[in-house]
Amino acid sequence: MITNLARGAQAFTSNAFLVEGERTVLVDTGANFDIVAKLEERDIDLDAVVLTHTHPDHVGNLQAVKDAFGVDAWGYDTDQPGVDHAIADEESVTLGDDEYVAYHTPGHKNDHLCFYSTAAGVLFAGDLVFQNGSFGRTDLEEGDREQLIESIDRMRAAVDDLGAMHTGHGPSVEMNPSQDIELAARAARMN
Repeated sequence: MITNLARGAQAFTSNAFLVEGERTVLVDTGANFDIVAKLEERDIDLDAVVLTHTHPDHVGNLQAVKDAFGVDAWGYDTDQPGVDHAIADEESVTLGDDEYVAYHTPGHKNDHLCFYSTAAGVLFAGDLVFQNGSFGRTDLEEGDREQLIESIDRMRAAVDDLGAMHTGHGPSVEMNPSQDIELAARAARMN
């Protein structure tokens, strides 16, 4: 089961997806809302935090979650504050009951990762792409439009029979998410 714990938060935050199962994982922690209380309400045993990237809106609640649940955080770059363990490009990671492949997808931020499970048909896209063909900003530090386009193209080639795409902001896409990736690839080239 995948639940966005940031849903309804009246604050500047990313989405924060709780993936329950054999290995219960929080994908991004969000920021500026009490995610610890939301996790405690669920009465779950949290095993780890996995980060799509370390922009403040995605990791603002990280230390609070680590302190409350005694878990480690996994991300691409252990030089980033709060990241305890590295996830390498194309490394397999268990989220819930499924195996996901981590794809290093820079362009929005150097340490950006997407997570895709062929078996589940699910993509955690972070801030690479969003609903309706939107894509991650490249005007922030470490942003690079050409790299972002390459990363979007990489995910276009990697995903097959995609049933759901969970993005860093906005609603999840559960109706033909591959089309949104295609639209983002075209839109990123136009600006």
